[in-house]
Amino acid sequence: MTLTSRLNRLRAAILGANDGIVSVSGLLLGVAAATGDRGYLVLASVAAIVSGALSMALGEWVSVAAQRDGELAAGQAPTVSGVQAALSSAVSFTLGGLVPAVSVIVSPAYLRGWVTLLAALVALTLTGYAAAHGTDTKPERAVLRIVLGGSLAMAVSYGIGHIVGVVA
Repeated sequence: MTLTSRLNRLRAAILGANDGIVSVSGLLLGVAAATGDRGYLVLASVAAIVSGALSMALGEWVSVAAQRDGELAAGQAPTVSGVQAALSSAVSFTLGGLVPAVSVIVSPAYLRGWVTLLAALVALTLTGYAAAHGTDTKPERAVLRIVLGGSLAMAVSYGIGHIVGVVA
């Protein structure tokens, strides 16, 4: 496997995992801020993971297809497989999204937000370490970037859910 192919596969996997963790956590924290109903949280979890994984797969496939078209037009050999990138991103989104989904569903109602937040932060930290390991770089920058960005997204989602939410 070439370095370019390895890095593109790593990029798709890290992007998918990060997006799964942050998107699903943000959505679930927003829903949990509005209602503590476990049924709504299960429904939101399944919908977020399925739609997010499909969206990530399609986005990767379209992006790689555009890159491939450009490489072919420039007379270069294509460097990335759209199917591999799509599968990598969809699987990693699903795995990342399962972290907050499972944590919010199994937690007692009074701890759901905190357990979900903690699980997401741990998962983001591990994702940052994986990104650094995959590129042979120091993990501090990758971990800080992914944890701060994810925290901001989750805080905004929670705030919106709290402001707009309706208690069931």
